[in-house]
Amino acid sequence: MSVEGSTPVLDGTQRAALAAALVALDPVAFGGVVLRSPRADRATAWIAHLTALRPERSPVGRLPISIGDDRLLGGLDLAMTLATGRPVAERGLLARHDGGLLVLPCAERAGETLVARLAAVLDTHVAVPRGPFAGEPADARIGLIALDESEPEDEPIHAALADRLAFHLTLDVEDDTPYLTREEIDAAARRWHTIEMTHAQVATLVATAELLGVASVRALSFAVRTARGRAALDGRTHTSDDDCAAAAALVLGPRATRRPPATDNATESPPPPPPPSADAEPPPSDSSETPSADEVKALEEMLIQAALATLPMGLTMSAPAAAPRAGRSSGRAGMDRAGGRRGRQVGTRRGDPRAGGRLDLLETLRAAAPWQRLRPAPAGARERVRIQVRPDDFRIRRLVEPTGTTAIFVVDASGSAALNRMAEAKGAVELLLADAYSRRDEVALIAFRGTTADVLLAPTRAIAAAKRALAALPGGGGTPLASAIDRARELADRARRDGNDTIVVFLTDARANIARDGTPGRPAAEADATASATLLRQLGGTTLLIDTSTRPSTTAQALATAMGARYVALPRTDAQSIHAAVTAVRPTSS
Repeated sequence: MSVEGSTPVLDGTQRAALAAALVALDPVAFGGVVLRSPRADRATAWIAHLTALRPERSPVGRLPISIGDDRLLGGLDLAMTLATGRPVAERGLLARHDGGLLVLPCAERAGETLVARLAAVLDTHVAVPRGPFAGEPADARIGLIALDESEPEDEPIHAALADRLAFHLTLDVEDDTPYLTREEIDAAARRWHTIEMTHAQVATLVATAELLGVASVRALSFAVRTARGRAALDGRTHTSDDDCAAAAALVLGPRATRRPPATDNATESPPPPPPPSADAEPPPSDSSETPSADEVKALEEMLIQAALATLPMGLTMSAPAAAPRAGRSSGRAGMDRAGGRRGRQVGTRRGDPRAGGRLDLLETLRAAAPWQRLRPAPAGARERVRIQVRPDDFRIRRLVEPTGTTAIFVVDASGSAALNRMAEAKGAVELLLADAYSRRDEVALIAFRGTTADVLLAPTRAIAAAKRALAALPGGGGTPLASAIDRARELADRARRDGNDTIVVFLTDARANIARDGTPGRPAAEADATASATLLRQLGGTTLLIDTSTRPSTTAQALATAMGARYVALPRTDAQSIHAAVTAVRPTSS
């Protein structure tokens, strides 16, 4: 099958076929694939196609996200150690799949420890067992297929892992393109490291990455390998412009953090070199002609057009670059709280179970097993002791409890806000409520107008109740801002006592005119609001003040400073913009 096409823009089916062929060509050089698919059967079929292109004895396995270090990297074989009375090492999953492929389901839920282990192995191609008597380092040259099963509102796969996988592929169409045969892949593998690529093509890939906001040097290396690999698959000895366009679509486009400028605003072509003098020596001969400035610019435009087909969702001409979030994607906003007596286990530590910890029996036996021959039988023992466990062997489970986030929305329903931003505020809060619900967070709603602030909705996960409370939100009257801040502080303090993180979002123009005791008067109202804001700042947590007035207000800025909040002025905006501002400051999981 020839992969050379008449157009540099590959459709989804062609990208899926090419990515499978390249990973089959050299899974170690490309690291692997981040694979997304709306249907599980398409991902399964794609993996089956990829497996068919690999050598018959190439191992393929699944990597559970809950796997421990001993099973992943290698460790002590407890059963054999107890049976033989001497330490016996067991090879880890990575070493057993050396030269093969591993499929990581639900990769977006992988914890920090697993991501760190996989990143180290993808960099060094060596699995180093952990712990005493665990064995020697072993080769672990693997290709990883990370299945991203996250929802759009969840965070994606950890950036450290995604950066080490060459292709970020979305299977959004039926895949019926014929794949190369295994013999063609083997023939390409023997020659692809010798494929030649011009300096102009490499430089144009670098320029394209800069225009797309791709800062990773590793991504550029993957792009060069992709261009050379595509040429090898097509049986050529030199890369073509179409190979570079395919590399831009497969590697650079999905990693883009900004949309490139319009073609007419693109980087200007460099000036032509000065003519050589009469006595100058001729330049060294080259097998390929030096491309002209117009040819370089045309190639750059071709690469950008190819990459535009694979830009991430949400990149528009007016959208700012989205900063990558480093938090792992577990679908939660809260942090994990360590040191509790319940929750999920993240490891073990040496300790005494009588102090209140939970004994990990398996790890205790694992710690005691290697030392049995060195431990004499207890004095006076009539029967042979199968295994001796001493206090130093006790291993206590290290547990972490997932903490949630309580999002408290404080909406200004006074007359000034109702005239300017009430409709936008309601729409934004509905989006934020839905987002919080999808992350399994609690939401609360406070509205202030007239002389008091009312808690319309106590912290809850009932999204329907929140929407009903919001729909009934009236407008008009005074602005009792101090009372609203006090109510928000009370809810935030209660949530933090329960172990939750908090984010308090104020949607107001900050024009307080009702004091804390309900009496009108702007000076007293502003003084009370500042005092309440200082108390809220002392409580901690994340706070955001969105100025909903038609012009940025110095009063709102001063209030945001007093409460330690991030100030965002959105004079001409809509619900989507407010939602984006809140999302940018939301706490992320560890």
